[in-house]
Amino acid sequence: MSKRKLGLLTGSAALALILAACGGGSDEGTESSANGGDGAASEGTEESGVVEFETAVTNEGEAMDGGTLNVALVTSSPFQGLFSLELYEDGYDSRLMQFAIEEIFSTDENFQITNDGAVSLDFDQEAKTATLTVNEGVTWSDGEPMTSEDLLYSYEVIGSPDYTGIRYDSTMTNIVGMEEYNSGEADTISGITVNDDKSITIQYLEVHPGMLQSGGGIWSGAMPKHQLENIAIKDLESSDEIRKNPIGFGPFAVSNVVPGESVEFVANEYYYKGVPKLDKVVVEVVPPESIVAALQNGEYDIALSMPTDEYPTFADLPGYTILGRQELAYTYIGFKLGEWDAENSEVVPNPDAKMSSKELRQAMGYAIDNNAVATQFYNGLRSNANSAIAPVFEDFWAEDVEGYSYDPDKAAQLLDDAGFEDVDGDGFREDQNGEELVINFASMAGGDTAEPIAEYYMQSWKQVGLNVQLTDGRLLEFNSFYDRVEADDEAIDIYQAAWGTGTDPNPEGLYGRNSAFNYTRWATDENDAFLDNISGRTSDDEGDAWDKEWLSEQYREWQAYFSEEAPIIPTLFRNEVLPVNDRVANYDWGYDADPSFGWHAVGVTQDEAITE
Repeated sequence: MSKRKLGLLTGSAALALILAACGGGSDEGTESSANGGDGAASEGTEESGVVEFETAVTNEGEAMDGGTLNVALVTSSPFQGLFSLELYEDGYDSRLMQFAIEEIFSTDENFQITNDGAVSLDFDQEAKTATLTVNEGVTWSDGEPMTSEDLLYSYEVIGSPDYTGIRYDSTMTNIVGMEEYNSGEADTISGITVNDDKSITIQYLEVHPGMLQSGGGIWSGAMPKHQLENIAIKDLESSDEIRKNPIGFGPFAVSNVVPGESVEFVANEYYYKGVPKLDKVVVEVVPPESIVAALQNGEYDIALSMPTDEYPTFADLPGYTILGRQELAYTYIGFKLGEWDAENSEVVPNPDAKMSSKELRQAMGYAIDNNAVATQFYNGLRSNANSAIAPVFEDFWAEDVEGYSYDPDKAAQLLDDAGFEDVDGDGFREDQNGEELVINFASMAGGDTAEPIAEYYMQSWKQVGLNVQLTDGRLLEFNSFYDRVEADDEAIDIYQAAWGTGTDPNPEGLYGRNSAFNYTRWATDENDAFLDNISGRTSDDEGDAWDKEWLSEQYREWQAYFSEEAPIIPTLFRNEVLPVNDRVANYDWGYDADPSFGWHAVGVTQDEAITE
């Protein structure tokens, strides 16, 4: 399909034809696409029809004592089985760990750290310190109390020169003495002090408001030192203590692992919030093509990572409630605008890059109808994205930023005014110097919709006179795609990808001048100034990032600026969905769930799943 040429059609008609010809209906191959805020109606199309969901189940009947919760982990591949916050690498292991390996901090509905979890935080802005104190009654699943040594050991593992994971980053190097420890120049981390058997204090080089967010700068893990200290750090990743017999302090404990296939959890009698109602949780890998039939047969109570492309087949599934929530992510079209200088760890913009014209980038945004894509491909579980800040961050998302909705006339006018004209009459515009303009588009393979969506985008750009072709004439395999985007491959001018934002809305990690993840390689002095404001690197007379109202305004002004500059075109916000059987009681999937609820409070009302 990627080489087929279609006639010039309206955007919605082209989409319908491509969908029919290629067989749409499956999720695209990008991991971590984004959440489902309401998008504006597209010109010439119907409303995107984003589906609204409940986030909790309130099923009838009293939860019984004990019972087993059967959970499906929907994936085509075996899970890796790295049961450690310090060592895991993907979302599937994260979903498995939620039953046994908790983060030390609890958070509120805005993902800000609270003191209701295993560890309390005392943050001193002036002293640039964070004091972490293990709360009363917090015990590992083998009965050993959590101590300050367990908090420290997590930092010692990540900071070790022998560490094999991916979490040694700027949040770690911001700790006083961490770089010396990592390089082997010091045997201890000078900036971490053990106060007593339950408390440590961490000294930072810089502090900023984002550090009060989960994932914003203060590490949220602890490691059971009494279990792991005799294992060489370089061997932790392959050890049975991580892969088969991990110890956590969550509501359940791992009792059996079939590598890549299933994990059995039993109730943790030492759980600090109380003994769970359930006796067991059993999680099994189920292929996407089998999950709907398995739910119809009542084999599983909950299905994690449910494929949204199958939504029409389980939307009205007897015996199940479909929960939904916004994802902390978004998809986007990125424009290559420079290179990465690895030696100096900074972006080097190229003013002569093929996509350097802001008007060209804006035109490509107005030429595509993302509400139509959301409706036709994603069953109302997507909507047009207006920003690189997800709507779930209500205090910071700029709802009034228009973003790029479908307006091909405006796209054509922008190109005309910027000097992109069809000089030779072949139907395609030349560049501003009258030279041939061929834009190489990288899009990754995966799922039935990957190819038709890429075709639709290229067809839409063709409508406004832009000659856009797939890099190498085909979709790229997932790992190859990101390797080439990260390496600033000259065969890529634009690309379609997705970002998971995590629980910290600060965009610096993705669009900062010194961020390796700034794959567009775009940087400006104005952007630097906005990110300095958001990250608290301004003097008091310029503004105070610790003032939430002022900080919120900085976020909103940045989004307006970022949208105008268009180094990326955000394309889709998305929802994720979760089928829950009607025998499950007391389950809340919302980001604002009562902290007293959790997996320990979940129960079942009868022995067998309900299927009618």
